[in-house]
Amino acid sequence: MIKESIYELTIKKLPYQLTVCQLSDIKDLNFKNDFYFFAKTDEELSLVCETKNAPSKTINREDGWRAFKIEGQLDFSLIGILAKIAQLLANNGISIFAVSTFYTDYVLVKDNNFDSAIKILSKNNYEIK
Repeated sequence: MIKESIYELTIKKLPYQLTVCQLSDIKDLNFKNDFYFFAKTDEELSLVCETKNAPSKTINREDGWRAFKIEGQLDFSLIGILAKIAQLLANNGISIFAVSTFYTDYVLVKDNNFDSAIKILSKNNYEIK
């Protein structure tokens, strides 16, 4: 039996601008910054961080992102939480860039779509903080 989320989710808006970077190395990164999401695969090094803390040396860099997080600690058995948000926004022409931690998901949208994304989620019974 599939376990679905039966509670309403709270969305917390993050108050800062974000940048998504592709890096060649990590030697200049300051992991003491408050928001750093770092990923390493066999093909690339990626970083999502506050724009003001973005490294000066990048392979590629995309500024102009805003984000919100799904509040609380999400149980791994819950299904479709991120998919539902992605679908709601996609149905309204808003693309996302999502990153996940052990406890929750963060959804990034371009700054010019952020207010619209929040309104869409609010109209679909998400509590906004």
